[in-house]
Amino acid sequence: MLARNRFILLVVVGAVLAIVSLSLQFLHLIPTTPVSEEPSSQGQGQGQGQGKSRKRVIPVPHTEPPEPDPISEAYGYCNTPNHSEQAWEGHSPVDYKLLSVQVMIRHGDRYPLYAIPRTKRPAIDCTLSPKRKPSHPQLSSFIGHMAQGGRALWEGTLSSLPRLPNHNACEMGELTQTGVVQHLRNGQLLRQAYKRHKLLPADWTTKQLWVETTGKSRTLQSGMALLYGFLPDFDWSRLTVHHQWSTLFCGSACDCPARNRYLEEEQRRQYRLRVADAELERTYADMARILGLPPRQLRAANPIDSLLCHLCHGLSFPCAAAGGAAGDGGCLTLAQFAVIRRQQLDDETDRRKAGMYHRYALLAAHPYLNRTANKMERVARASAPGRKARAGREEVFSLYSAHDVTVAPLLSALGLEEARFPRFAARVVFELWKSPSATKVQREEPGQDDAGGVKGESSKGGNEGGVFVRVLYNGEDVTFRTAFCRSHDRHGAQPLCPLDNFLSFVRKDMFSVLNAISYHDACNRRTG
Repeated sequence: MLARNRFILLVVVGAVLAIVSLSLQFLHLIPTTPVSEEPSSQGQGQGQGQGKSRKRVIPVPHTEPPEPDPISEAYGYCNTPNHSEQAWEGHSPVDYKLLSVQVMIRHGDRYPLYAIPRTKRPAIDCTLSPKRKPSHPQLSSFIGHMAQGGRALWEGTLSSLPRLPNHNACEMGELTQTGVVQHLRNGQLLRQAYKRHKLLPADWTTKQLWVETTGKSRTLQSGMALLYGFLPDFDWSRLTVHHQWSTLFCGSACDCPARNRYLEEEQRRQYRLRVADAELERTYADMARILGLPPRQLRAANPIDSLLCHLCHGLSFPCAAAGGAAGDGGCLTLAQFAVIRRQQLDDETDRRKAGMYHRYALLAAHPYLNRTANKMERVARASAPGRKARAGREEVFSLYSAHDVTVAPLLSALGLEEARFPRFAARVVFELWKSPSATKVQREEPGQDDAGGVKGESSKGGNEGGVFVRVLYNGEDVTFRTAFCRSHDRHGAQPLCPLDNFLSFVRKDMFSVLNAISYHDACNRRTG
């Protein structure tokens, strides 16, 4: 009897073990065949050692990232404010102190800059109404607050620009309600991100808040919308809005012959790629036939600009009547739009490979990056150990309202070559942080050294003071993709990027690609 029970027990245990083994094999936790470091090729194995498995191992193919779909990519460019967005601004290791923030934005959604000949312009109302979609909880109060803007100081010709879009039928290039809402949301996101850091005190001064815009109404209005979302009902009497005449924000450093030559070479590359695209040429010819236009005239009208507006606002593509010299008639199609958009994406890829645009971008973006670096360094020095704080003397929040031709070269210069072309209401954010150890040193080691400098401060104003930088693009932390911080070990003792890296990049390292040692040297060097 005892032997029989043992036999039954062994059978049961064996069955359980078999089931467990099968289950683990199903879950891929136990390999059923030996793992080979290199798969056997055909014809091998007959003379191989008997210890190796002869079962063929199919290698996992290395697949390239899928090509972006032109239509879905275009909707991303529209940036329609109909979904929640997660932003990583204001995030840092525990106990780090936020010292300053600088924000560069592209204006929000606008009416086309070009009209397609022989078609009706898209019917869009550019007045603002909280009852019309897309809307925002702050839109009504924003409209009311802009009416009080005369109390601010407006530089140059900015005082003559409207602070709100105001035409029932949009004018060319005018900011739409969608564009206003996009930046109200941007400002609200930044307010939520920085609220706990108490970045801008309630009694902020004119020096602590810097706002700068180009002389276009769409950039001024975009800047005001973001500022209102960030700082609702701000005091106009404390605000100065600075005018930047250059879309590159180069100020007094705009004279750069080499930059212009690189841009001309880049434009020639674009042209060669475009005319070599047979599908694009056929598409333009088909569109021109529908509209009764010479293809050259249609290309000059930059139809993608108007078609994007139709797509972003959910409008049917434009049509033309048939008859006589008017052409075959009919409507432009989504398939035609997709071909033009596909070619633009191909151009972005070719641009990265050619490298000429990157050279242009380094020189185009340097004046702005240099200003950014100088501001960061001033704030870092003001917060250095032993330096007596002077309340309200340093800029802690700077806002620059600009264009795609401003943001695109900035991204390229930073080394963010894989970043998509700036969408409507794109934002690039530079944050300056101080480590808790530096704050502790500041409390424990006041005073100055024998040379009159601040104790613990390097000659660069650098990182003995424990100051670090973050870069974010549309809410995503891209710091460790930048050219100046790719090599930094983010998983080491210091998880943030040292400010010294950024200062060295802006003042020296970024010119190595151009075989130069300074901005002046690079600008006046003959391109090969």
